[in-house]
Amino acid sequence: MKSNWERIPVSKVLFEPGAAPVRISQERHSLKPFLKIKCTIVNYDKIFEANRKHWDQRVAVHFKSDFYNVEGFKKGQSSLTEIERDELGDVAGKTLLHLQCHFGQDTLSWARKGAIVTGVDFSPKAIATAKKLSGELDIPASFIEANVYDLPDLLDEQFDIVFTSFGSIVWLPDLARWAAVVAGFLKPGGNFYIAEFHPTLYLFDFETGKVSYDYFNAGVYKENIERTYTGSDETMVGEEFFWNHDLSEVISSLLKEGLQLVEFKEFPFSPYKCFPNMEEKGPGRYVWAKPGHELPHVYSLKMVRPFS
Repeated sequence: MKSNWERIPVSKVLFEPGAAPVRISQERHSLKPFLKIKCTIVNYDKIFEANRKHWDQRVAVHFKSDFYNVEGFKKGQSSLTEIERDELGDVAGKTLLHLQCHFGQDTLSWARKGAIVTGVDFSPKAIATAKKLSGELDIPASFIEANVYDLPDLLDEQFDIVFTSFGSIVWLPDLARWAAVVAGFLKPGGNFYIAEFHPTLYLFDFETGKVSYDYFNAGVYKENIERTYTGSDETMVGEEFFWNHDLSEVISSLLKEGLQLVEFKEFPFSPYKCFPNMEEKGPGRYVWAKPGHELPHVYSLKMVRPFS
């Protein structure tokens, strides 16, 4: 995570269409106590639009980056990591809905393994790129441009698998609503799977090693964008807004929708070198070395929608 942020914690739940009452905090690196500066209204539609704009910017940068290695992907390499590939297992012949799919590499990697795939992302440039990549490589796939929360209005289908991974739910404010979307798209007996960065890791400023963020969902964080996580020197301009979600919030929201927990795992490494000060400890295994202690970097959940 980067510096130069504002925190906008929700003081109480008084949701109006597209808005919620919030307070703006002081700057990140101050050692003074939390300061209430003013009360304002945050419009979530505007927040989603700001995030959409910066993800649109990222598509072209990511597509040509070594991080995503599109040329290798075109030659047949899979973009899936050992975590989700091993844990989700055989997907051949199964329908799979990929939420927040970016420009579709993982979606198409599941298709190469035999899944019948549908990818969803709110970035029009990401979806356009995914469709182009699907056509160029002759990999059958459907892609839909949509905010996750709006997807039930655009798609009337249920799937054997609903899948999402790595850096997805931080862009969503309301996990109860997200869990309802997940459950609604699962067939009875279908599996939901998520591999995601651990909320303990998200506590830290990766440059200083200091605890600088809340573990629990205290509200939305706002940061200025300078560069993306792929290591590119290409400058980006804009703002991003995100939310931290503790493990109990994630799991409880899914349980309340009637899903049953099949498996929960934590991993002491990240499959991506996407944060500052990370060291490679083995092929495809990176560790944030700053704290000098072993920390959970990733967690995964597999859940099932029961038949009754």
